[in-house]
Amino acid sequence: MEIKTVDLKNIAVRQSQYPEDKKCEFLLVGRSNVGKSSFINTLISRKNYARTSSKPGKTQTLNFYLINDLFYLIDVPGYGYAKVDKVTSKKMGMMIEEYLKNREELKHVFLLIDYRHKPSEDDVLMYNFLKYYNLKITVVATKYDKVTKNNRSKQDKIIKETLNLENDFIPFSTITKKGKEEIYEIIESYL
Repeated sequence: MEIKTVDLKNIAVRQSQYPEDKKCEFLLVGRSNVGKSSFINTLISRKNYARTSSKPGKTQTLNFYLINDLFYLIDVPGYGYAKVDKVTSKKMGMMIEEYLKNREELKHVFLLIDYRHKPSEDDVLMYNFLKYYNLKITVVATKYDKVTKNNRSKQDKIIKETLNLENDFIPFSTITKKGKEEIYEIIESYL
């Protein structure tokens, strides 16, 4: 897939602000600081289009990135960040749930987890939450290049067992671009 155009088309906090053009949508979820912005930048072949932040919890809206005028990548607030107050956290959770329950254009969810660590309790909750809604989910393990080759099979096993994964996951690296083509293949299968 060649990425020709990228446009941050909509920034939404409620359903009335979602795009109305009926294009396929692909949701990106993951805990704060898992590397969602870097993941987006790698997929769209841009350096700093999606802003990366040293402060986790910065994204507090649904950000609709229109790619090649064909489909949307949607970045949502990260979960599990302690410095976001409970009221804000609850609002963000309700905003994401509203999107999940009401969006026919949603074709696939990419759940990003950090390959270096055992999936957190929040990762497990999110995975089960997405499965509850019968959504098509691919687990993407970011920061793959930061784990030595000797430790990868151990990490694979930990991730599969913790999430009780039915399918394999996609190891992903923003450095080596590992996993990028597999993500493109999933997206292209819906277009």
